[in-house]
Amino acid sequence: MILHDLPGAPNPTRVRLYMAEKQAQGVAMDVDVRTVNIFKRANRTPEYLARSPFGTMPMLELENGQSIFESLAIIEYLEERYPDAPMWGTTPEARAEARNLERVADVRVLIPSATYVHATNSPLRLTPEPVVAARAIEQLRSALAWIDLLLSDGRTFLAGERVTVGDCTLQGALQFMRFRELEDLADFPNVARWSSGYRQRGPAREVLIF
Repeated sequence: MILHDLPGAPNPTRVRLYMAEKQAQGVAMDVDVRTVNIFKRANRTPEYLARSPFGTMPMLELENGQSIFESLAIIEYLEERYPDAPMWGTTPEARAEARNLERVADVRVLIPSATYVHATNSPLRLTPEPVVAARAIEQLRSALAWIDLLLSDGRTFLAGERVTVGDCTLQGALQFMRFRELEDLADFPNVARWSSGYRQRGPAREVLIF
């Protein structure tokens, strides 16, 4: 399998963190990671678009020629293919909680944070949009306030004392904000504690570049 990657971008980062977490628990994944050079428009070639029609990363190319180009779908596929050291949990209740937390991290943190970055300090040099940025930061701060309360009991990870996919998604979002020098967790001390602790772990040091 080949994972087409874009280091630093939030969705590729969460997939890479997920893979690193699994590997740290002894799961050997047969995945070749290749960086896509977007500055040379490698993601806009006919060959790439035939596999990832929106030109996005990550994209997982399977041995049978099939491709998966949505990050959560990639994680779900790999989790089914490599079920040891489950990253969703081992009971229906644990899996429901982990998926609930991952959706919060994705829909209420990653997406608004990416919107905010691109509306203020876009690495793609998009035109600033103050109204869009204001709406995104309001959504982002609301979600971070809820996560900060969740973490106020001192837990190590979002779901407790075991890492789950939600941790990967949340850290992917925060790294993108650090990349554009927009991360501000002063009002969310528990999120800041979690982020600092998570970034010191081996799998995070292997993947994170900001």
